[in-house]
Amino acid sequence: MDLKELFEKAAIESKQLSARPSNDTLLQLYSLYKQATEGDNDTDAPANPFDFVAKAKYDAWSELKGKSKESAMEEYINLVKKLKE
Repeated sequence: MDLKELFEKAAIESKQLSARPSNDTLLQLYSLYKQATEGDNDTDAPANPFDFVAKAKYDAWSELKGKSKESAMEEYINLVKKLKE
């Protein structure tokens, strides 16, 4: 399997985990997924200062700026593997 196939498999497996990951881990999964599929975050920051979830997601993804899509895919795959253990 190539990296993209492994990544897509991990994305499916992340939705089938036996236990719900912590919020921090969910943010990490989200940001790695976005970086792997879309690259650097070039969207505008959330307009509503009280939308803490959107702000956290935006910040988590923005922190990965410069990370290659391939590197983000590898980290995502490894994180899902750890969560499945």
